[in-house]
Amino acid sequence: MNEASKTLWGGRFAAGMAPAMEALNRSLDDDFRLWPYDVRGSRAWARALGRAGILTSETVESLLEGLAEVERALPGLRPEELADEDVHSLVERLLGEAIGPDAGRLHTGRSRNDQVATDLRLWARDCIVRLEGLVAGAASALVDLAERSVDVVMPGYTHLQQAQPIRGAHWCLSHLWPLLRDRSRLRSTAGRASSLPLGSGAIAGCPYPVDRQWLREELGFDRISENSLDATSDRDWALDLLFACAMLGVHLSRLGEDLVLFASREFGFLVLDDGYTTGSSLMPQKRNPDVAELTRGAAAVTLGDLMAMLSMVKGLPTGYDRDLQHDKSVVFRTTDLIEVVLPAMAGAVGTARFVPEATTRALTPDLLATDVADLLVAEGVPFRESHELVGRLFLEAERAGVPADRLPQGERAAIHPVLAEWRTDPSSYAASADRRAGPGGTARSALLEQIAEARTALEG
Repeated sequence: MNEASKTLWGGRFAAGMAPAMEALNRSLDDDFRLWPYDVRGSRAWARALGRAGILTSETVESLLEGLAEVERALPGLRPEELADEDVHSLVERLLGEAIGPDAGRLHTGRSRNDQVATDLRLWARDCIVRLEGLVAGAASALVDLAERSVDVVMPGYTHLQQAQPIRGAHWCLSHLWPLLRDRSRLRSTAGRASSLPLGSGAIAGCPYPVDRQWLREELGFDRISENSLDATSDRDWALDLLFACAMLGVHLSRLGEDLVLFASREFGFLVLDDGYTTGSSLMPQKRNPDVAELTRGAAAVTLGDLMAMLSMVKGLPTGYDRDLQHDKSVVFRTTDLIEVVLPAMAGAVGTARFVPEATTRALTPDLLATDVADLLVAEGVPFRESHELVGRLFLEAERAGVPADRLPQGERAAIHPVLAEWRTDPSSYAASADRRAGPGGTARSALLEQIAEARTALEG
């Protein structure tokens, strides 16, 4: 340990780093959170060196006792008050203070390159477990809201224009399934992260007969890395994690956008609980859907972090390069943000309620245009012709300034005799929804089946 700069190197250098370089070089503020994994990996490495006959059993025991002491000390430390270069040099310094010169034996055959790659993968697996649980919580809130809104009939939209009647539950579940795909992506990423780099050294592998399969089992990895040069620089799994989080952010942002629209006075379809809204410092009447707006903004950060990481690795030469020091700040920022956003959105959805009076007021005969076309099809009119005729019906109604079913009967009959008898009533919209009874449709029966499927998927 170079005491002057608290680094793990220095013998080659006649002078220390310039202060400006020390500030750039230091990563402890970012990687301090990895200390539990650094200690865990160090324990396994000490035992592996003992198993290989490189260290005596007495030295291994001394290292393990020292690491236990380090583990007790680390939670009380504040990284901003420490001069150490990174978490690895911090752990080794504390180990040296605990047991003396034997601490220097721990790094035998190990590089910070394979050490940090191992620490970060260990951290990621725990992080993904937390994220999966939070995604499941948000998904469960959507299923609960779907169950409460099966009998709510509302306009469905394409291009933000009224399209066809759907049930509120159908809208809820349209946001649920993307979250379950996000959970699946996270699980796949955990599998790709479960490759053990430890034992790869800096680039060329370990010159000592360390049993990497034993290390793999000890640290709970699924497999060992295939190539030491690739293992120390591989951040594909980190990009997978950032992509999974970015997609999750996008899905939450789209849900947030709907909440902003549906909670507005112009729509009024949903009411958000006071606990997930804020007010204005000037306008006392305001009740703002900030939970949704902040979520949309957070999605932008996740997209930026994904691009930052892709840009970071795209032109690196083979082997570990110091650019990768910045990988942790990017990954930590995105995952931290997602861990904050998910509980807030789960709470907002879980406490939201539909306003059936508002959704009913928004229903117009335009939503039934496809059903009218289907009436003509049932009378033997080819759908292309039916589509044209119904389009004319709604055009004439628009010109007359009346709902299409209130256009004078003679004018409707002139377009097609079947249209003369067409009328709507409040039950027409639910009936339209219930005609879409196939799997995935918006019929009440189909939605009850879909809710049951969703519950089963959440348990998986």
